[in-house]
Amino acid sequence: MAPQYSTKKRKAITHDSSEADELVLSDGGGDLHAGFLDGIISQSGSEASSPENTDESAYDGEDADDGLKSSEEGFDSDEIPSDDKGGKRTNNGLNGTAQSNLDLIGGDEDSEMPPNHTVTEDANGNSRYIYHDIDPVYASDDSEAPETTNTIGNIPLSFYDSYPHIGYDINGKKIARPAKGEALDALLDSIDIPKGWTGLTDPNTGKPLELSEQELNLLKRIQMNEVGEEGYDPYPATVEYFTSKTELMPLSAAPEPKRRFVPSKHEAKRVMKIVKAIREGRILPYKPPQEEVEEVFNVPHYDVWANEAARPDHAMNVPAPKVPPPGYDESYHPPPEYLPDTKEKKAWEEADDEDRPKDYLPTDHSSLRKVPGYDKLIKEKFERCLDLYLAPRVRRSKLNIDPDSLLPKLPSPDELRPFPTTCATIFRGHVGRVRSLAVDPSGIWLASGGDDGTIRVWELLTGRQLWHVKISSEDAVNVVRWRPGTDAVILSAAAGDDLYFVIPPITSPEVEDRSNTILDEGFGYASAKPSSDSMAKSPVAQWIRPTSARLTDAGVLLKTHLRSTIRVVSWHRRGDYLTTVSPSGQSSSVAIHTLSKHLTQQPFRRLKGLPQSAQFHPTKPIFFVATQRTIRSYDLSKQELLKIILPGARWISSFDVHPLGDNLIVGSYDKRLLWHDLDLSVRPYKTLRYHKKAIRQVKFHGGGMPLFADASDDGSLQIFHGKVVGDMMENATIVPVKVLRGHGVTGSLGVLDLDWHPREPWCVSAGADGTCRLWT
Repeated sequence: MAPQYSTKKRKAITHDSSEADELVLSDGGGDLHAGFLDGIISQSGSEASSPENTDESAYDGEDADDGLKSSEEGFDSDEIPSDDKGGKRTNNGLNGTAQSNLDLIGGDEDSEMPPNHTVTEDANGNSRYIYHDIDPVYASDDSEAPETTNTIGNIPLSFYDSYPHIGYDINGKKIARPAKGEALDALLDSIDIPKGWTGLTDPNTGKPLELSEQELNLLKRIQMNEVGEEGYDPYPATVEYFTSKTELMPLSAAPEPKRRFVPSKHEAKRVMKIVKAIREGRILPYKPPQEEVEEVFNVPHYDVWANEAARPDHAMNVPAPKVPPPGYDESYHPPPEYLPDTKEKKAWEEADDEDRPKDYLPTDHSSLRKVPGYDKLIKEKFERCLDLYLAPRVRRSKLNIDPDSLLPKLPSPDELRPFPTTCATIFRGHVGRVRSLAVDPSGIWLASGGDDGTIRVWELLTGRQLWHVKISSEDAVNVVRWRPGTDAVILSAAAGDDLYFVIPPITSPEVEDRSNTILDEGFGYASAKPSSDSMAKSPVAQWIRPTSARLTDAGVLLKTHLRSTIRVVSWHRRGDYLTTVSPSGQSSSVAIHTLSKHLTQQPFRRLKGLPQSAQFHPTKPIFFVATQRTIRSYDLSKQELLKIILPGARWISSFDVHPLGDNLIVGSYDKRLLWHDLDLSVRPYKTLRYHKKAIRQVKFHGGGMPLFADASDDGSLQIFHGKVVGDMMENATIVPVKVLRGHGVTGSLGVLDLDWHPREPWCVSAGADGTCRLWT
């Protein structure tokens, strides 16, 4: 608006009056813009200086008269016509001087427009213009012109929560926050809902948002999935654009096809099919259903057992209940022995209805006419009707199943004999725990090793110790195993990082010579081997003779030194190869040794998991390696992985392969014994849980008997009957037959190892209590 008034004042300069020139120059030449700016600054700086207050205190009446006189003397009547003769004119609170100045500034064109400001003097004596609030006037018929709009823009209204106003209008004035009632007023406002109430708050004004009737109708149509615009036709009539054109030539000159005037054979077949169905009665003409009139008053009643006749037993046949004949106590004049005495009568009356043996009490009447009416007639009728109402419509026969019949039929343990049942011999002599034992292939001797670092050989039947040697004073003997075959007697024992090969002096000289020859063959192979190959790579193991003369004299003739502690030793069936497992050896944990060449190989550069045990297949060139959770089988001839067996155990302790090679048993530290059928699946076929503590060792009988056993830390051995047949359609039969107890539990350890006799159903166990036991 400021440029508009500046233009008006410039128009006043075109007049001829010099006094007018001076007045215009004094008002507008230098002070107009300053006064205009002062007015704006004072307006925005303080709201207290309003136009009303300024009009009252700007000028008195005398000053206004003086100004009016001076203005009339300075101008001619031709230039500025004046209608006021009193010398004083008031318009919207303006005095005469200010009005004269405005008339001069305004010019001839806008002389009839009312001024929208007030002229006062500031503290320096300059003119000060105070403008009124802008009232927007719309010359159009737009009835939806917005009211006072909040000019805070996108600023959230919550920023003004700590102020008494909620924003500013277009003039820069504060918009006061609308008053809010108390909780009771809000409740009353919510109950008496005004027209157009939405419950929302306008973010611009902070007032309740009210919608007009047109807006409510628009929202209603949108909610009902209708078009928002009223009177809109979503389906207008189709405008035919091409029907008005007459085609002179046909689109196609092809002749009419024959099918258009020849009866259809397909339709004839369908019609004949319907005619045939009508003739056979499968399709009937429509008949309107007859209206059935319900009998409201004459409700029919049916007696279910009115014409009761003997019918065969059926699920839908519910025969009428038969009432037993009355007894002597139900007579009106029963014998004296059926009448209750005083105590029985009192007890019957004090008992509950459910606890009474009979629903009535025998009573004696001298004649039939003295019998009173039945006092429970109504109650009994009600109960009978209730029984009929709740009676099942179908008779259901209960299944009487014996729980024992649901269990699988297993043969009796007496039918599965022979198997070990009693302890025949106890072998004592070790100091500390007996960690391992083994029965020789001939079944005569028993070898054992323990924490005292000694190897002992016993006579199996008598329990007499035949020979012993102390191979280590620091490490315990973890495992002892005999070489398979009866041509030589060689015992392997592991203590710490060393693997010893021993020939006990218990056999004939001829057998000892053959055993020495087998052990000495490797030294000849090592001497004939080129030195370049040996220098190319450091050997995995060292094959040397024991340096101690005491061990050599005792029969310890060969020693193999590895890099980690040996826990498992397993021989190949031919007796020339054996494998050792060292769980702490990492990449060198599994090693395969060749006795005839004194050669050690490491078949795995990196093995997934911590190895626990390893064995050769009894008949095929397959090598099994057990880690903590899986068992991997490898083909040694092709050098490839065959399958990964998943027992599902948390930590595998040991495993053994069936002599036929198709089944596998696994023992775990989480007290589970798992049977695997290798031809069936990699998952366990049976999972057996019979022990309360960890299972240390599992073993099949190698002499052809269907027996296997496991040893646990709870001090017991579980003997099983496991029959395996060659028929692929028949599963293995697994039956627990005996629990052998006798070993003591020492330091939470029970039975540490077990082995079977090669021919007899005898079992030998080694315990943490320092003893070995023979079970027959």
